[in-house]
Amino acid sequence: MEVSHRLLTPNDEAVLWTALYHALHVPPGADPFPADIVHRPDLALYVAGWMQRPGDLGVAAESPDGPVGAAWLRCWPGPPHGYGFVDTATPELSMALLPAYRGRGVGTALLRRLLAEAAGQFDGVSLSVSASNPARRLYERAGFVVLHADRSSVTMVKRFDRP
Repeated sequence: MEVSHRLLTPNDEAVLWTALYHALHVPPGADPFPADIVHRPDLALYVAGWMQRPGDLGVAAESPDGPVGAAWLRCWPGPPHGYGFVDTATPELSMALLPAYRGRGVGTALLRRLLAEAAGQFDGVSLSVSASNPARRLYERAGFVVLHADRSSVTMVKRFDRP
């Protein structure tokens, strides 16, 4: 499976709207969300105005046919915050792959690339993941640890070793 990676640009906001939709965990057997759910204010803040804020950083995964996923970071300098907010200095990770590309190592490579880019700019990265989402194992393998958990979601953080 041929997949390459590149840094996201301000022109990639449309890619991120698609990725945001695919980032929403739908448990097995549940109905998918309506496409316009990404425009709900608590979700839209992850994409709206992409690269117009300090700290916006992301990587796209692409096949020869086009984008197949993305991983991106956003800092929350003040309210509103994302679900995985830890503090104003720690950007929050969002990530998604098209379903056909899951479970094939594409997400691992994408996450590694983004974290390598982030390590030079931030002390750490946070995220929120549904407790039942299999992607949690990917984050654990990448060195994220649980900061807070409840029945439905888990907030995780990865701190970078700084020289």
